Amino acid sequence: MAKDPLEPKRCAVLLGALAAPERLKIVRFLAEGPRNVTEIVAMLGLKEKAVNVSHHLAVLKNAGLIRGTKRGRFVHYALRPGMLEEAEATGVPREALNLGCCKLELPECEKKAE
Repeated sequence: MAKDPLEPKRCAVLLGALAAPERLKIVRFLAEGPRNVTEIVAMLGLKEKAVNVSHHLAVLKNAGLIRGTKRGRFVHYALRPGMLEEAEATGVPREALNLGCCKLELPECEKKAE
């Protein structure tokens, strides 16, 4: 039996990890570069607590979408290496994730007036 190029089980795990609005916002935020939990909490707003953000980060990490790197007493989270580059290589704009089974466009965040 030939291998299914869609990889439905893997695809379901990835899409499931992105199935919360907060996680989609986190992924879009991390597309701009590595961030720590404090920065992610601030981006999501006052309603989100660090423990909730840590849960969302764990889901994304377990799905293989992000990685964490310890720097001093902080962990900086970033998209898995190659995630955006893989999308570009297939002709998808840099603002997209290539999940293998599908491509997810990440519209830019609205920038706050400074």
